[in-house]
Amino acid sequence: MSASQTLSLPDNASLFTRLRVASQCLEVLKNDPTNPTCGQTFNMSLNVNVYTSLVQRFQRTEEGRRMLSHRPSLEGKELDLAALERLPEGTLGHEFARYYHDNKISPFETTLELKNDIHFLSKRYRETHDLLHVLTGYATDVVGEMELQAYVLGNLGIRTSALVLMNSTMKLLKDPQSGVGRSEYLRRLWTAFRRGRASPLFLDFWFENHWETPVATLRARLCAPANG
Repeated sequence: MSASQTLSLPDNASLFTRLRVASQCLEVLKNDPTNPTCGQTFNMSLNVNVYTSLVQRFQRTEEGRRMLSHRPSLEGKELDLAALERLPEGTLGHEFARYYHDNKISPFETTLELKNDIHFLSKRYRETHDLLHVLTGYATDVVGEMELQAYVLGNLGIRTSALVLMNSTMKLLKDPQSGVGRSEYLRRLWTAFRRGRASPLFLDFWFENHWETPVATLRARLCAPANG
């Protein structure tokens, strides 16, 4: 049994336990950054309070309650990328499928059981990451990934995003590899954070019902202007 398979987060875990499990997951992720079990457990360990607040927010609206009840999925096993790619250019489905093809990556998968609404929102957040790249227009290079983390931090308050930003920013400022100057890099992160904070919550949006909708239409609906 691998180290990642032995890691789990107990129900109602204390802050100390959550930090310990997060630290253990981080060690695995350093050598296996796409590990689905550790990625999901790390996410839950640091963000359980955020997801608890979001569940309460969802429960206050009819649409939110419907999502919690139906628990739609954007996991790879639910996606027919070939069919999506056949949709007209510019539609969400076509651009989403092309995103995976161009970046030579596969859709998110997880091995963790969804025991409650908190687990569902944790999963939903992680499986919308690639869709957010398509919608926001942030690239998949180092700076683009950090811009997306800053956007998510502003929109949801995700703590793992704050941690990733802090670690990556310190490394980039010490040893710049992105070709972007320090002041430009920090300006772009701050702009992305403000954009995320000014945008509607994306986590309760049924992307599955909008594959044929133009990306431009959804961007206008879900994202504040990039230079706002």
